Amino acid sequence: MVSRGRRQRRRILIVDDVADASAALAELLRDRGYLVETARDGFKALPKLKEFAPDLLLTDLRMPGMDGVSLVRRAREIDPDTVAVVMTAYGSVDTAMEAMRHGAIDYVTKPIQVDALLRVIEPALDQRHARRSAMGSGAHPVGMDRLDDMVGASPVMQGVFDTVMQVAPSRASVLITGESGTGKELVAAAIHRHSARHGGPFVRLHCAALAETLLESELFGHERGAFTGAAARREGRFHQAHGGTLFLDEIGEISPSTQIKLLRFLQEREFERVGGNKTIKVDLRIVAATNRDLHASVRDGRFREDLFYRINVVTVDVPPLRHREGDIPLIAAHFLHLYAVQNQKRITGFTAEAMERIVRYSWPGNVRELENAIERAVVVCRDPQIRAEDLPAAIHVHPGTTRSGGPAVPGATLAEIERHAILATLEHTGGCTSRAAAILGISPRTIQYRLREYAGEPPRRASPSQVTRASTQTPAPSPVPSPPDDGDDDGDRGGD
Repeated sequence: MVSRGRRQRRRILIVDDVADASAALAELLRDRGYLVETARDGFKALPKLKEFAPDLLLTDLRMPGMDGVSLVRRAREIDPDTVAVVMTAYGSVDTAMEAMRHGAIDYVTKPIQVDALLRVIEPALDQRHARRSAMGSGAHPVGMDRLDDMVGASPVMQGVFDTVMQVAPSRASVLITGESGTGKELVAAAIHRHSARHGGPFVRLHCAALAETLLESELFGHERGAFTGAAARREGRFHQAHGGTLFLDEIGEISPSTQIKLLRFLQEREFERVGGNKTIKVDLRIVAATNRDLHASVRDGRFREDLFYRINVVTVDVPPLRHREGDIPLIAAHFLHLYAVQNQKRITGFTAEAMERIVRYSWPGNVRELENAIERAVVVCRDPQIRAEDLPAAIHVHPGTTRSGGPAVPGATLAEIERHAILATLEHTGGCTSRAAAILGISPRTIQYRLREYAGEPPRRASPSQVTRASTQTPAPSPVPSPPDDGDDDGDRGGD
């Protein structure tokens, strides 16, 4: 039990458009030693978030004007360490889940049971208090098994946490490297949250997902009539990120002409919209990420050396899951709790056999693949614990298979032998799909299809224009055997 005196230092802001309900809850919490203020809606709560600086935001979901999801998002922008709990009177918890994706730690249903609420908020407030105390000098507390949405007690992840906390307060550009699915976007978000820009926007752009002309428009914006379909002026991501951080994912994929424009911005901090001639100045920080070896791209002439040194002032290398095996049980438990809450299931943990298979599996799709596997297991689980049978078939490794050796022959299935051959050859070629395909005597597309299958992702259909481009271009080398990445690298809401 936390002492009354200790609780006095903890501030709670209750936001509910039902005045009687918020007043009654405020009185109950004050009786337990908390400092409490109330607000009738999200807009009235915003100044109190800055002036009252609550440790906990307790907000209703359905409110006029600004709803609870939007308020949670704004609260995390003002103070990334704010603990948020949402209240809902509705049978469906879909909106509550949306709030959790934006930073709420949990939700409670109305009518509120104070004892149940305290069981949710007290551990979170204790953790916030411990983190704030340990970080009083601005240093990252040694030995913590998580930083924001990243989980890891292994030495390599502790090193990542320390680097993030060291570089975050600076103005330096940061390059985050690592395989697909390791959680590079989570690292970028943590750098933003612990920087002086945490009150500003965190804007994301996946560079590989857009054609060159669309990428320039997304970055710099465009004027009306700049190209076919440009019916109105549009502000780009540079303008949107003013005062905050711009995260450029897969920066190694941008074209040479876009590289020149990005370099100019980094040198002069100004740009023009596509089709315009007005110079615009903005104040923002660039954090970039790549799963390519940019050193090799510079040597091959595919990436400008001057731009590389501009974005690579500090490097944060996010390790693949196979290099942090000790973190796998922690991350699995994190996702189990997350998806058990989302699916309203009471699941206490994993059976010994299930955990053994999880730990022994190589996880080529990294934390993203692990998250997908645990979510699926939670959905199909019928027992108090996740069983081996609840896990995806891909990780049902034959007992004779190990991380260091190949499948047991005889004993392994043909699919297991094929999987080992593909992954081992990719490791040998440094992740170069075309070289691995040549060695194995199969097409690069077959390898890409298999990697997506191993990661639990649906096969990607290419458009006719993509097929034409693929047939005339040599695939660029990739440093790691990872599946092609379709979207933002966020896979690991608790991982990497």
